[in-house]
Amino acid sequence: MKNLVLLFFLCGITTINAQFLEKKKNLQKFDGYFSFLYSEKDGEIYLEVPKDRLDEEFLYVHSLRTGLGSNDIGLDRGQLGDQAVVKFVKSGNKLLLFQPNLKYRANTQNAEEKQSIAEAFATSVLYGFEVKDTLDTNYVIDITPFLFQDTHGVAKRLKDGKEGTYKLDASRNTVWMERTKAFPKNTEFEALLTFVGEPKGKNISSVAPDAGSVSVIQHHSFVALPDDGYVPREFDPRSGSFSISYQDYSTPIWEPITKRFITRHRLEKKNPSAQNSEAKEPIVYYLDPGTPEPVRSALLEGARWWNEAFEAIGYTNAFQVQMLPKNADPMDVRYNVIQWVHRSTRGWSYGGSVIDPRTGEIIKGHVSLGSLRIRQDFMIAQALMNQPFAERDANYQPMLEMALARIRQLSAHEVGHTLGFAHNFAASTNDRASVMDYPHPTLKLKGNEVDFSDAYATGIGDWDKVTVAYSYSDIPKGTASQKDYLNEILENAQQRGLRYITDSDARAQSGAHAKAHLWDNGKDAAEELERVLKLRKKAIENFSEDNIRTGEPYSVLEDVFVPLYFYHRFQTEATVKLIGGMDYNYAVKGDGQLIHKTLSRKEQEKALDAVLATLSAENLAIPEDKLELFPPRAYGYWRNRESFKSNNGVAFDALGTAATASDLTLQLLLNPQRANRLVQQKAMDTKALGLEETLQQTSDALFSSETKNAYHNEIKKTIQFVYLQRLMNLVLQAQSIPQTKAIANQAIEEIISRLSSTNVYDRQLLWEIEQFKTKPEKFKLLPTPKIPDGSPIGSFQCFVDE
Repeated sequence: MKNLVLLFFLCGITTINAQFLEKKKNLQKFDGYFSFLYSEKDGEIYLEVPKDRLDEEFLYVHSLRTGLGSNDIGLDRGQLGDQAVVKFVKSGNKLLLFQPNLKYRANTQNAEEKQSIAEAFATSVLYGFEVKDTLDTNYVIDITPFLFQDTHGVAKRLKDGKEGTYKLDASRNTVWMERTKAFPKNTEFEALLTFVGEPKGKNISSVAPDAGSVSVIQHHSFVALPDDGYVPREFDPRSGSFSISYQDYSTPIWEPITKRFITRHRLEKKNPSAQNSEAKEPIVYYLDPGTPEPVRSALLEGARWWNEAFEAIGYTNAFQVQMLPKNADPMDVRYNVIQWVHRSTRGWSYGGSVIDPRTGEIIKGHVSLGSLRIRQDFMIAQALMNQPFAERDANYQPMLEMALARIRQLSAHEVGHTLGFAHNFAASTNDRASVMDYPHPTLKLKGNEVDFSDAYATGIGDWDKVTVAYSYSDIPKGTASQKDYLNEILENAQQRGLRYITDSDARAQSGAHAKAHLWDNGKDAAEELERVLKLRKKAIENFSEDNIRTGEPYSVLEDVFVPLYFYHRFQTEATVKLIGGMDYNYAVKGDGQLIHKTLSRKEQEKALDAVLATLSAENLAIPEDKLELFPPRAYGYWRNRESFKSNNGVAFDALGTAATASDLTLQLLLNPQRANRLVQQKAMDTKALGLEETLQQTSDALFSSETKNAYHNEIKKTIQFVYLQRLMNLVLQAQSIPQTKAIANQAIEEIISRLSSTNVYDRQLLWEIEQFKTKPEKFKLLPTPKIPDGSPIGSFQCFVDE
């Protein structure tokens, strides 16, 4: 058998004697964790699987190196996919890539007990490879077809998003060798995949040069699992940490079968006995060198804030942020990365992690920051500043400073997720105690102008130091138990008044927590809403053509006005949650915290008054002198998702904007879950605010108030119609309990008594009600003009994030 000469690559020249391989010419050899051979002629990769490493578990991770550039589609550059513990298992002439079921385990030395669990639950075979040859003590398989699968689910994402039905075109798929490499602890592969189909959606057509042919580079990583030196740390619902969980069937009957552990990086002191010590291996994050200045410096600074929290627990320079080395691959699992990701529209930033599913150890943190978000914060500042371009068009620095302040906070926030930390949406009520909240700019009126000096906080908050302490503190020698030590950290935070409430309790539609909201400010949501409305009113008074540069079309001025007109939207969401709202903690037995309580009637009525102010014609009517600044759109400056929508064709729709803003409030106020809670709290306490009183006060505010002119009267009619529509919708919602339906129907009847059959508009409302009553099955909620994008403000998941 003749010798096959391999091209020199990395590790020199190798000679191979084999039947399959001897037919291959000029193979390139890559030595590493899994060594492989590359045939440029055939476009194939042949993986070597050592015989003595069969049944040895390792980590498989897939991701996207290149994206589609559409926030709506959601396939971004650098997006992490799934991860799984896998192993190669030989059966006959096949090697199976086998995924054990780690959701169900038996942590015991009893081999038979472990086997019984393994056989009780399903496992998965991710791929079957024919053994092509043997090379020394290694099996050789062709891994190319495995790399050419749509592992990341691109076609499914496009189909689910109604962008079209796509499939892979084998003739246009190829191994992508630029970043296909082997290292001692990880082997990285890439393949360029081309999806062909008939585009149906506007998103794919807007970002692809040929929407019928979409190509991305998919990345695959085979990674050595960490050694057993990592010590898992128990999850506590009060800790602010992410968690993993599994069922351990070897658990004694009297103990919980579900085991929960937090996710965190490995961190150990060089000198464990020292109060302050450097880390054996610091946690290092690397910033995408494609990030431009001044954003680059802002991201570095914000991410480095975390080192303060690590210093507080005795680590010196244990958290570092550096620029990604030249030619380093951001998808390489050896690098924690902050990537600057471009899309055609602004969208969410997020932080994800590659995690050892066995223990919760974070192996790689990966942050994706949307590059267009900073421009939205710039526009918010531009809208609220008093005539920023009155004297010179180059006066961009004040707006830029606010936008950069936000981007520093965003960098810290997303890195926090990859350190293992969840959102804390109660932090804004605690003097901005955490970067893990969603921050709305804290602006104040100073005389007749808006003060931007304290728009965003700087540095890590007090709560962030608690989460770092819980996750990363060393347990002192002589401590009675790890659990007692960690519990003391959380109880000390509790005694200092720090609160932790996360996602589901903060969402405006279904959430009910009085202190946890998205994009809010202040200890009292209702008081803050009143303040925001005053600031908004003054900023609208100041708004003029000098909020844009000389030479820009007035259509740009209209778009700048959008974040100002809807400036109150997020504080409205926060305040609505107080109606039918509650206060509670993730309490555990023995910690002495408040378990839960319903908010007092006084608090809820105060919130209702503030919310109803957002439905007044005075607040929703754009002043007539400002309307004069909004002509039909200039040629080439068409309306987009960031613009006001119009029912008036080319003309600006002043009534439509009021309909949009009022619907924002009313769809939240008349949310069926909120209405049901109001019914229940009234049943539990007859003195509490109930749904009937809430609807009565709303009807009084919308049907009894006086307006100052004909324009405001039409705004008022618009709001009334939206209210009636939302009431009808509440009656028909499947989630509405019978009592809610009855009270909503009663409110509709009460509106009838307020209407006059001689008034043409009132007659229309009466007709709408009659149609609803006689043919409820035909009722259709009429959409108001779609509100321009809000969240992410200036800014699924993980983590779906801001």
